[in-house]
Amino acid sequence: MTRPLLVIDGDSLAHRAYHALPKTFRRAEGRPGNALLGFSNFLVRLWDGEQPRAVLVGWDSLDSPTYRHELFAGYQGGREFDDDLLEQLDLLPELVRAFGFAAAKAPGYEADDFLAAAVRQEEERGGTAVVATSDRDSFQLASPATTILQPVRGVSELARVGPDEVRERYGVEPAQVPDFIALRGDPSDRLPGAKGVGPKTAADVLREYGSLEAALAAGRFAAQADELRVYKRMATLDVEAPLPTLDDQTPAWSEASEFVRELGLNALADRLAVLAST
Repeated sequence: MTRPLLVIDGDSLAHRAYHALPKTFRRAEGRPGNALLGFSNFLVRLWDGEQPRAVLVGWDSLDSPTYRHELFAGYQGGREFDDDLLEQLDLLPELVRAFGFAAAKAPGYEADDFLAAAVRQEEERGGTAVVATSDRDSFQLASPATTILQPVRGVSELARVGPDEVRERYGVEPAQVPDFIALRGDPSDRLPGAKGVGPKTAADVLREYGSLEAALAAGRFAAQADELRVYKRMATLDVEAPLPTLDDQTPAWSEASEFVRELGLNALADRLAVLAST
């Protein structure tokens, strides 16, 4: 059986870990540590459960605007992150590399762009992929070769989402998800969508016309045509995002143990040391 490429939305899972574990949890010198601990635990659990050939973790560049921000000034408007979370997000890509895994982060790209690029590359080489993220934009990546792992309760339970589950949840094909988001809108990203259109109407339109562009060509949503094209582009993941080399990997449990011990996460370091010795 072919081992999959495991692709992880780092920001998505780090945020969930930060809010799932007590913010009172501290590492050395009283520094925040709950996101580091929770993310590390999740990373080990995913590796153990999926037995991937390699792991890639994608990260947002929070200090660099993307083309989505340039297209729509209100994109992700109002988001504010705790300083304790931001401090840990700065450390997490280095932690991932200490595990012997690959991390992708570059100005102008979001984490899920790297997910899309990695999935395309893996499918083109004839492989399979598993994508761990809570961002439903990623449903557009579902295919016979790619499964989405969606956290359901914190990071303790995962739902496996393939093409059938996308159809069941949204009433559209995975390839239609960007069109669906453009029509329905996306409150989490502050995308308003088409006026008066909810999930059911968005799905009905796409079943009738096949795509947003075909609906616009038929005269639907004429007053919002340009806006909706912009929303679709924003919802479409960028498969051209730059990737590190994704050769087969062996987890570096010993190096990871040393790294987290330096951060003052001694209990986690002890658990990783046990993995290194087995």
